[in-house]
Amino acid sequence: MNQIRVILVDDHLVMRRALSLYIAECTDFKVVAEASDGEAAVALARKLKPNVILMDYSMPKMNGLEATRIIHSELPQICIIGLSMYQESEIEAAMLKAGAADYFTKSGDIDHLMSILNGCGCMEEQELYND
Repeated sequence: MNQIRVILVDDHLVMRRALSLYIAECTDFKVVAEASDGEAAVALARKLKPNVILMDYSMPKMNGLEATRIIHSELPQICIIGLSMYQESEIEAAMLKAGAADYFTKSGDIDHLMSILNGCGCMEEQELYND
């Protein structure tokens, strides 16, 4: 089985590194790139076409909401998971409307995030079988 390729997008380096280290413990996933803003996320998505993007909501240059809209419209096969420190349902709803497959608050349980990632991985496998 091929590894699920992940891009991490967050303006906080510590958050990206922590997620990268945690994801690296799971052999099913491989972090292929990191970005600190939405513009870089869009460019990396176009270039690398990952399976999954973990997308922070609040970032400089272009926020995660706009980056999610663009990526989802151009590359709908990419599973985007919205990330935020905010627990407001309006932000979650906006990210989902923009094209995110799921939403995770940074104060949530990391095992729940891994469950979401695994769900995206299963969706990717399903698409491969349906092609």
